[in-house]
Amino acid sequence: MPEGDTVWQAARRLHGALAGKVLTRSDLRVPKYATADLTGRAVLDVTPRGKHILTRIEGGLTLHSHLRMDGSWKVFATGRRWTGGPAHQIRAILGNADHTAVGYRLPVLELLRTSDEDRAVGHLGPDLLGPDWDPERALANLLADPARPLGEALLDQRNLAGIGNVYKSELCFLLGATPWLPVGALPADRAAQLPALAKKLLEFNLERPTRSTTGRRGQDLFVYGRAPRPCLRCGTSVRVADQGDGSRERPTYWCPACQSGPAPAPGASDIRGNPAPYHHGTRRRPTN
Repeated sequence: MPEGDTVWQAARRLHGALAGKVLTRSDLRVPKYATADLTGRAVLDVTPRGKHILTRIEGGLTLHSHLRMDGSWKVFATGRRWTGGPAHQIRAILGNADHTAVGYRLPVLELLRTSDEDRAVGHLGPDLLGPDWDPERALANLLADPARPLGEALLDQRNLAGIGNVYKSELCFLLGATPWLPVGALPADRAAQLPALAKKLLEFNLERPTRSTTGRRGQDLFVYGRAPRPCLRCGTSVRVADQGDGSRERPTYWCPACQSGPAPAPGASDIRGNPAPYHHGTRRRPTN
């Protein structure tokens, strides 16, 4: 699933191509809006909100989209061949004299009044990359359910908006806590650091073509996607297991030596969809 920085980059590309220009082509390929015609209207702005994209259009309309797992917006100069996927995966086309924006595999696409945007995004917590960012409110949201596993709390966009599975795993590593640690058990000093650290990671990657949480060339991430390779900090094999809130399971990566707290039992790391018993790991001092 795209993270907040990826969505922010997509919105910026769309804004640069569409904002301030009149639409000469409009095609929304979902049954509910198949007859909607936005041609002749100017795009006012394209704004990211967490993992949502709001394309505001003259006349008080907003095209709301969400990329979820594999959706994408591609921008092409007029006359260029579209290369985002087969034609049957296209859900939206917005074009002007210079550029065409094509939305592929968009699972959420709705046209609503701009005054009703809260219906689509009003449930979101403070946006890590938005003007409403409020670290104190974000932390209070996270701690409101102290028994909830840290990883699940971070992914809940109602707490703070913009964190996906990659940043979830990387933040937990940097905090020295497993994603299964109850958020209320996170030491107070580390909990206080969490909102600023999350914002720092996303902002660090806004202009980067390849996401990095380590600052090391060729070693971009500490744990995500690295199982069973050695931890970059201590050399212990990185582990992976599913973690979810009951409705969706996501692969979660962690170092059993650098991160303390409950985790699936050894040997259960590669079993997807079968909850394993928890054990409390012990934190060892890194060897390098």
